[in-house]
Amino acid sequence: MASKEPSTDKSIWGRHSGWKYSVATRYILFLLLALLFYISLASKLVPERYDIQVNTKSEKNIVAPVQIEDSKATLKAQEQAAERVQTIYTNLNVRNDVLVTQILDRIERLNQDVDISTQEKVNIYREEIPRRINEFVQNFVSANRDNEGYSNELLEEMLRVIDQQTYRIPEETYIKIPRLSAEDINAMKPVARDIVSKLTMNEIVDAQTARARVAEMVSTSSLDDRVAREVVQELARATITANKFRDEEATKEARVEERENTPPVFIKQGDILVKKGQVITPEMYELLGKNGLLKDDVNYWPELGVLLLSALLSLGILMFIRQSNAGKFKYNNSQLLMLVLIYVITLITMHLASILQSDSRIYVGYLAPVAIGAILVTLLLEMSLAYFSVIIFSIMASVILNVQGEMFDFQFGLFAAVTSCVAIFSIHRASQRSTMLKGGIMASLFGALIVLIMLLINDDSWTTTETLYAIGFAIAGGLLTAVLVIGLMPFFEVTFGILSALKLVELSNPNHPLLRKLLTETPGTYHHSVMVGNLSEAAAEAIGANGLLCRVGSYYHDIGKTKRPIYFIENQNNMENPHDSIEPKLSKSIIVAHARDGVEMLKEYKLPKPIRDIAEQHHGTTFLHYFYHKAIRQAEEQGIEPDFTEDDFRYHGPKAQSKEAAIVGIADSVEAAVRSLRKPTVEQVESMIEKIIKGRLDDHQFNDCDLTMKELDTIAKTLKETVMGIFHSRIEYPEEVKRPKPDAGAVSGDSSKHADSSAPDADQRRSV
Repeated sequence: MASKEPSTDKSIWGRHSGWKYSVATRYILFLLLALLFYISLASKLVPERYDIQVNTKSEKNIVAPVQIEDSKATLKAQEQAAERVQTIYTNLNVRNDVLVTQILDRIERLNQDVDISTQEKVNIYREEIPRRINEFVQNFVSANRDNEGYSNELLEEMLRVIDQQTYRIPEETYIKIPRLSAEDINAMKPVARDIVSKLTMNEIVDAQTARARVAEMVSTSSLDDRVAREVVQELARATITANKFRDEEATKEARVEERENTPPVFIKQGDILVKKGQVITPEMYELLGKNGLLKDDVNYWPELGVLLLSALLSLGILMFIRQSNAGKFKYNNSQLLMLVLIYVITLITMHLASILQSDSRIYVGYLAPVAIGAILVTLLLEMSLAYFSVIIFSIMASVILNVQGEMFDFQFGLFAAVTSCVAIFSIHRASQRSTMLKGGIMASLFGALIVLIMLLINDDSWTTTETLYAIGFAIAGGLLTAVLVIGLMPFFEVTFGILSALKLVELSNPNHPLLRKLLTETPGTYHHSVMVGNLSEAAAEAIGANGLLCRVGSYYHDIGKTKRPIYFIENQNNMENPHDSIEPKLSKSIIVAHARDGVEMLKEYKLPKPIRDIAEQHHGTTFLHYFYHKAIRQAEEQGIEPDFTEDDFRYHGPKAQSKEAAIVGIADSVEAAVRSLRKPTVEQVESMIEKIIKGRLDDHQFNDCDLTMKELDTIAKTLKETVMGIFHSRIEYPEEVKRPKPDAGAVSGDSSKHADSSAPDADQRRSV
């Protein structure tokens, strides 16, 4: 069979009318979906604005919509941190021991000069010793001007402190110095050098403290001469200077660094900025204005951002549905409305959980049954759409359950994604209600696991108690998901006439009143229905249609025969066929009526519409050849003109509106045709299936459904394989078929005629 292009969107819309197939209604629903996203996001991302003035009382508590930086508090904290920085002192190694040695060397040389009088020597020492000390310090400063480690401010501070702490040698010491002999000075040098070196090894801020220890160290030295000891003591005191100085530059840098390292002070989300009845001060008014909380400050950028994000999410769903293989969901607004309701319910549960959250109880957000939407979409609509919805729900959860002040909270987004995906994987093959509980339990376990993983990665964020609470709420959230799904499923199934896999499995139970009635009153029809179910399910699954719907629809497709069971041959056990004694028109009416009767019975027992549609449409408007030709023969025998047409001997329809109804109709004819063959061969089965499908195709019975020629080819091959599997013991394979004898042609011809005559319709054949 040649491939046929599938039906276009235009043809789908053209065949249906009403709001369920209205393009305008469809786009209105997508706008409602975008509005839903905007309302959910705006409450978290768009701050509320207040109409207030300075020096007026606030009429309500004004809380921070997000985490806000308090600039004044931050500045104050920075200043306090800078003030806590202690003044930095820097050590300078002046080498005072070298200085005292140089002075003693000078004394030694000068005392040996006999040409200079004692008084002149005294005058020289009085002028030269202080000068040498001062020059020594000046030389140190000059040598370190270009040293990057010492700032000019530090060196100037050194000069100032040393000058301020200058030690003045007593006058009598200058008088005693000329009396020292070379031997005395040589004995004094190591003592003076050792004392100065030891004292200046320590940090000296105030030289007077170090100088106070000189007398003690001199008294314990090896010097015996009283004059030598007095001179060493005074020279040591004079040459000892401070070596630790206040470094203003380093202090400033440290304070600047401390200011920069001081974290900003934030007003947490939900904290009260202004209490009810509190007078608005200029500082408060400025804070509110800076954060866009005043109506006077027109700023619609946040609203525009949220609106664009909402439109983007809604557009993403629209494009996914248009590109997906969701079948009729692309065109059925009823199912789109159901999707919108699922989103509404899921987002409401998130908002309810967020109400219970606070800064100290962030973990309450894990109680939100975030997987409920993904499970409902999987069970009621389509699994690939459920996985796409997980992305949407994760984004929404990261915003709605966020109390950290950022735009998105990664932890709740990841939690929603993991639990939803696990739930979908757990229930995508759901066959009974308990499977939904399994999905909730799996969501609980993996939700608790992902929470634990995140807490282990960031182990310093929560206490042990908070960790246990978080895991507990995650488990409770998964169980709550299962409870809500179990409770909501009947609502969606009844309200929208949705035939979920779970409902189909329930309807396939042989204990259903209608199936018990079919089994007890029409056992032949019951067996036929079961066989049709096997054939149609295999064919449907081969082309990606709903195989379970075909099976269950097949069980009920001939339920109308229970009103007049003896008029159908599968229920005639060793009895005369009543059609032999009634008019063909009456036979036609009885046969055709079973489809209408079946729909009425299914409505009475409140079976879903897809099942009723299969019962009503599985014959379409097919032609009852047998009774039409019988009526023609009777009219010819009576010599009258027929007062009827071919249209009078057709089913009332409608033609199959879905792939499932068309497949059940084909399987119904194939099963009856195969059963009518006494010793079917593979060739006969294959030829018969092709003739049945071609007959319905030529009769335009597939015009109102989406079956393509390629799919009809696949259905034919699948039915052939399934028939040979079911009727394996009856079908003769090519190697077993005997060559017909020359006189057997008439028999073969009759068999072919019988197969051909049975192809257009099954029930006209089973009735005779």
